[in-house]
Amino acid sequence: MNLRPIAPLLTALALLTGCAATIDQTGLEQRTAQAIGRSVGEFDISDRAEETGGRINYTVHTRDGVAYRCYLYGATGFQKAMSFGQTPHSDAICTAMTGGQSKRGSLAPAGQSTGAACNALLRAAGRC
Repeated sequence: MNLRPIAPLLTALALLTGCAATIDQTGLEQRTAQAIGRSVGEFDISDRAEETGGRINYTVHTRDGVAYRCYLYGATGFQKAMSFGQTPHSDAICTAMTGGQSKRGSLAPAGQSTGAACNALLRAAGRC
């Protein structure tokens, strides 16, 4: 059997299927719980979007109304295959967001005041 004509197709297929992150929802929730200091089940994950290279961007909403924007890098299928399954997923990186809207219409990072409660101490800290 001559595999020469289909070798490029198999290579392309292997590369395309290897670009998606391989972390499951449970792993994502565990890493997020560690990053935000909450237990699994005390928050919901939404707006999950995967980039090439294994980066996963998502939003977290806790039961008490706190929102976070998070990301992590999950090992892709290709990376796992090339390292015999030894490539780990990264920890989640999360930023708490304020409830108010920033000037661009999206949530502002929690460390920056939107102007309503700015005082001398916050101004000195560079948070407003």
